[in-house]
Parts: sequence; C-alpha cells; structure tokens
Amino acid sequence: MLLDELPERRIALVVDDSPETLSMVSSALEEHGISAVVAANGRAALDLARRIRPDVVLLDAVMPGIDGFETCALLKADASLAYAPVIFMTGLTDSEHIVRGLQVGGVDYIMKPAVIDELIARITTHILNAKAVQSARQALDTSGRSVIAVTPSGTLLWGSPKALRLIEPHEVGDTNCVLSSPACLDWLAQCARLPASQTKRYSQNDLELEYIGTSALGEVLLKTGLRDASAPYSRLETGFGLTPREAEVLYWLSMGKTNRDIAQILGLSSRTINKHLEQVFQKMGVDNRTSAAVVADRTLNQL
Repeated sequence: MLLDELPERRIALVVDDSPETLSMVSSALEEHGISAVVAANGRAALDLARRIRPDVVLLDAVMPGIDGFETCALLKADASLAYAPVIFMTGLTDSEHIVRGLQVGGVDYIMKPAVIDELIARITTHILNAKAVQSARQALDTSGRSVIAVTPSGTLLWGSPKALRLIEPHEVGDTNCVLSSPACLDWLAQCARLPASQTKRYSQNDLELEYIGTSALGEVLLKTGLRDASAPYSRLETGFGLTPREAEVLYWLSMGKTNRDIAQILGLSSRTINKHLEQVFQKMGVDNRTSAAVVADRTLNQL
C-alpha cells in the first residue's frame, strides 16, 4: 500500500527504546514514502520534535526515563507541536493503559508487534485528519482572524499559525507569561461572565487579545493582534473605557454616519446599534449623538 492520499512526503518521529522495533518500523515507513526519524527515549524525542516538526509521532508507552505517556503529555503541552497526532505502539494490553494513552492526547493505540499495513493505514488517516485541522486554522489567518484557544486558567491549547507566532515572543519557557499573568486571568474571568460584545480587549506590551467566545468543548477563543495605540478604535476604546464594538460604533458616529449606515458597515441591526450607543453615551457622560461625536472627534485629533 502506497500513501497516494498524501500530497507530499511526510515525516514520522518513531520513539522506542528497542533498536529492533526502531529499525523495523522506520524501514517500513521509508518503503511506503514516509521519512522516518528515530529517538530512543522521551527526552530525545522532545528535542527532535521541536527541530523537525513531525507530521505524526509513533510512541512506545514503556521507556526508561520519562515514559511514553509523559512524553505525549509534554508534546501536547507545546502548542507548536500539539498538532502532530500521537499513535501509541506498545505491548500493554490493559484497558487502563489504553485509556491513559488517550487521556494524555494520543489519537490511536496499536499493539505490538505492529501489523505494518494496518499501521500505515492508520498513519495515513491521522495525518490527513491533522492536515484538515491545520488547514482550517490557516483559514482563520487568511480571513484576518488569528485565533488561539486557552483554558479558563490561561493554558494555551491551540492556535492558528499566525496567532502562535504572535504569542510566542510573550512566552517564557513553558509558562505563558501573558496568559497566566494575574491581570490576564482576571480578564478571562470577566469574559466568562459577559457576552463577547460587552468585553474589552486585553493588552500587555504590544500584544492585544480580544474575546470571541467559548467553544462547546469549553475552550476560550481569543483573537490575537498587535496593539496600535494610534489606531482610532484603540484611542476611543482606551479613552472612554469602551468595548471594541462600542469603539467601532462611536468611530463611525464621529464620521457623520447614521445608525442605519453604521449597522450596514458593521453588519449589525439598527436596534443593536441603538443599544451600543446607549452604553457609549453613559460611559462618555453625554446624552446625545452630537455631544458624543464632538468629544470623540477631539479625542481622535489630539496630538
């Protein structure tokens, strides 16, 4: 069986402390058009994975040092490597081991000795599935929505490629210094209590996070970007304590647009625009459109 379904040659990281297994599996993969890179222990596997960015990881569960379960958990904790599907290869047959492998992030569990045709078929399926997920995340970048997903406690789960590049400079080792900061955690807690339209952006240094919503899996979805303090929306948002949407509404109001115009520009209903303006007027301490437009215009034109 050849991997005709795969559009290009892929890389598999094979991790096992048995030289015989490494030789057999890597040879079989090479014969089927997959480049095999081998590691004899978990630490070496982690180092290699960060350098080669494999498309799939074949991982023995029982190894000296850190075992396969811990190795898998560490791979999945690294957002830049979490995309790679991990397939466990082991002689352990107890259901508790299978469950544990899946719990730490594995997608499949193959008993040794592996049947090569079955192994190749499973690898193909998991690589194609991972590729589809990556394509979907890349589409987020293309559409201008660089997104990361985090837990309510600030742990980074996954992100679109551009979003990960933006967030990476703000990480120190394995700790997300921005996402795990007390200020950011307070902001995430506020996001959980409010609709997305009523939450403010969070900024730290030049990084800006905007709450999108929470997925059905409980992932907190955040749009990432670089903060431009001179941008009109940012100036209005900061100057009057507005949410991102309220700042957009106020900006277009200051440009002389009617509620109907603003609704069409932002893709909202006129009723929603009215509700946003009520909040804007209250936060600005004004009671009509004209006053809001004048005050906003002065803020935007300040040197």
